[in-house]
Amino acid sequence: MIRVFLKLLMILLLVFFAGLLIPQGFQMPVDGATSADYNPETFWYYPWGKSVTHKGVDIFAREGTLLYPSTPGLVVFSGQLGMGGNVILILGPKWRFHYYAHLHDVRVKPFSWASKKKVIGTVGSSGNAAGKPTHLHYSIVTPIPHFWRIDESKQGWKKMFYMNPVDDLKKL
Repeated sequence: MIRVFLKLLMILLLVFFAGLLIPQGFQMPVDGATSADYNPETFWYYPWGKSVTHKGVDIFAREGTLLYPSTPGLVVFSGQLGMGGNVILILGPKWRFHYYAHLHDVRVKPFSWASKKKVIGTVGSSGNAAGKPTHLHYSIVTPIPHFWRIDESKQGWKKMFYMNPVDDLKKL
């Protein structure tokens, strides 16, 4: 029994570390967007409505502009979520969840694979973005705490779970 447990544990650890080693191969999720289409200062901006602090970046584009996954991954959720409206959640490399919100439409199903060339949806203004300029709200969330990221800002303890997408967008 102990040998079976140890083998299972080794397999799980191998899968976990393999997931951390897979390169992201990051790309801009909004077709044709550039650094002029988002404000790099809006990540962790306070105050930001009901969510208190803005935990992502808004990339502005015309309604219906195509969206691609910023990294390949497994679609964990696609559908409607309150403030996010039409959303997609993709589990990508490094065990990071990529959250795409305020979409006009969703073109992927849960548990499907999203390659970098697959259209996953289109830019919109659903959820609490209704009546505002159309944009993609994009966040990267890690279930593995990065304790060194905690600071004294509003909701600063949550920074250990939210990665700044602008860091990746700036490299493009």
